[in-house]
Amino acid sequence: MSFSLTEPCKKRKLRNPKVFRFNSFPVTFSGPFRENVRLFLQECGDLDDYTVLGNPLCCTLLVHNNTNLMAPLYTLEEDVYHSSHPFCHYCRSAGWSGHFVTKRRYHFIIPMDSGWHKPLDDSAFDNQSHLLHGVIHCNGCGHLICINGYEGGSKVLSGREIMDLWDRICTNLKARRISVEDVSRKRSMDLRLLHGVAYGHSWFGRWGYRFFRGSFGVTEKNYYEAIESLGSLELDEIARDLSKAKHGKEMKQMIQCYRDMSDTPITTIRDLLRFMLTVKPRAPVTKITVTCSVPSSFNSRNSTRHALSNRTNLMKEKSVRYKKFNAIVANMDSRWPKRRLEFAAQVIVDALNEHKGMKSGSGGMTRQDVRDAARLHIGDTGLLDYVLKSLNNVIVGNHVVRRMVNPYTRILEYTIHEIGNGIKEPEMEPEVMAHVYPRVESCRRPSFDVSNDVLYVYKNVLLGYPDSEQVDMAVQRILDSRHFVKEFGLMDEMEQVLTFICKLKPNVGDTKYELREAGCSVIVMVPLHATVGDLKKAVEAALRDTYCTAERVIVTDFGELMGVSDEEVLFGLIQSGMELCVRGISIDLFTPLKYQGGADNWKVRCECGAEDDDGERMVACDICEVWQHTRCCGIDDSETVPPLFVCTGCCDSVAPACIESDIDMDCVDSYVISPQPTQLLEYGYGY
Repeated sequence: MSFSLTEPCKKRKLRNPKVFRFNSFPVTFSGPFRENVRLFLQECGDLDDYTVLGNPLCCTLLVHNNTNLMAPLYTLEEDVYHSSHPFCHYCRSAGWSGHFVTKRRYHFIIPMDSGWHKPLDDSAFDNQSHLLHGVIHCNGCGHLICINGYEGGSKVLSGREIMDLWDRICTNLKARRISVEDVSRKRSMDLRLLHGVAYGHSWFGRWGYRFFRGSFGVTEKNYYEAIESLGSLELDEIARDLSKAKHGKEMKQMIQCYRDMSDTPITTIRDLLRFMLTVKPRAPVTKITVTCSVPSSFNSRNSTRHALSNRTNLMKEKSVRYKKFNAIVANMDSRWPKRRLEFAAQVIVDALNEHKGMKSGSGGMTRQDVRDAARLHIGDTGLLDYVLKSLNNVIVGNHVVRRMVNPYTRILEYTIHEIGNGIKEPEMEPEVMAHVYPRVESCRRPSFDVSNDVLYVYKNVLLGYPDSEQVDMAVQRILDSRHFVKEFGLMDEMEQVLTFICKLKPNVGDTKYELREAGCSVIVMVPLHATVGDLKKAVEAALRDTYCTAERVIVTDFGELMGVSDEEVLFGLIQSGMELCVRGISIDLFTPLKYQGGADNWKVRCECGAEDDDGERMVACDICEVWQHTRCCGIDDSETVPPLFVCTGCCDSVAPACIESDIDMDCVDSYVISPQPTQLLEYGYGY
């Protein structure tokens, strides 16, 4: 996968490509998203010489900090008016069917490693193998569609690195809210269940994504109650309940062994899983007997002494314990904030890494040289001295920083080593574990491929708990909760600027055309000296630029400023950051591009309590035309939906008529009546 900087530039015919560091991209913008994304494309993107489905795209080259490989980040601006799919089905499944259709949406795509030198094809929007694919509407609401790191086939980028990049893009471009449907799996384990029990939130919860809506009527209260119920299961109780199962003894031994390994008490399954997930997976330890042909006269004592010497050196090497810098910072009583200390450590690591690359070896740098190199980026020498004093056998990012005296010059030097290149993760090695825990015959020791142990607990406790309806129900509720969202909030930090969230509603005389509550809203920024009239013009321009239905809107008044003259200055009249109700006329309420859910007035009313599309497989009753979950109707996911479906309620209502007409009720099944085309495929459910 290694290639030079100029190679992809030649393929894209770029003489002066815009190249950025992967771990610090992009820069922060200050306006609303619809304006920021345009500036982003101008300043950070190079327009490619081809289109995807008629949509222009820009390419930004991102250099990975550790490998120096370049990944292309494509940004495509999709014009809804010319799109074959103007409605957003991600909005519909996320519960945003009532959002107005926006004029533009922006796709952010990093293709698979093997496609970094190739142009995107017309299947880019539907391809689920991208390393990153996210889409953000020009109103700032968007969706994370897919993330694929090492587990998804990438040899360069981890899922966490890609997720960090996506979160920075959303934050720095001032996105408003981003949804994600969490269907991530690892080794057949659903991560929303595994991480939910271990950490109390999904894997995406690390970046602030919280429960948004559940399928099959699961509420937020149900979801967090299920997580708490499973996470608080006592290990002693689990061992007792599983004692009669064939794997009960093995489970008990595993629990005891991990308890012995941990420095802190492990009492619940949450404690156990959280500890197991922090241990670096390792290959099983095997005993290897090495034989070699040596002269019989070879002194066996020398051989033994040599072996013991090597073993002693090995154990000394194994005894070195590395600590992560962010963990050290958490316990520091420093006048500098944690963020500042971590930044200084990263600057020092970059300086050491650059020196190592120039020297093409592992030669160290003296303390003064490191200090001088870091001062090019940080002027606070006191901060640098404080951090340098803390860097010894410390992990910063993917590197270990060591401090030792050079045996030739007798001068203290700093060296840097990449983890994986002879440096192990900061966990105890298997040999040390065997020494600390000698009860190997009576204890199921971890295989040191800890993933196998996690999978073992996942299958035999979470999915295979014996005769426990409460555990089964809690697991199902978590698995039925796939939709999460991150709210970025209003970033009202600019001086000399007033910021408002403006939500559009029809004029008072058009109340019969009242919009759905979700409707449409925009973020508008005006200077401090702006008047009410200036705000009206700014809101008009923002709405016209954002929504199809507001292309000719005229703002008449604000609900919070009724009776106020257009010449009045806003400053001192209303507070920045407020949400304003905007009344307007000339709203095109009859355009087919109105709501993201489409023009159809279909209804969802299922016995599980669901009253809106939740992305699950559904079928419509051919009598009342109400949609219900196939699972709730007794149709298994592996079964084909019947040609004609009649819900239980309609069956009950037609039963008396059938009896009066002497119709054999055996032919009236709860969902199979006669072969007519189903509406299922029309809405794309389940296939």
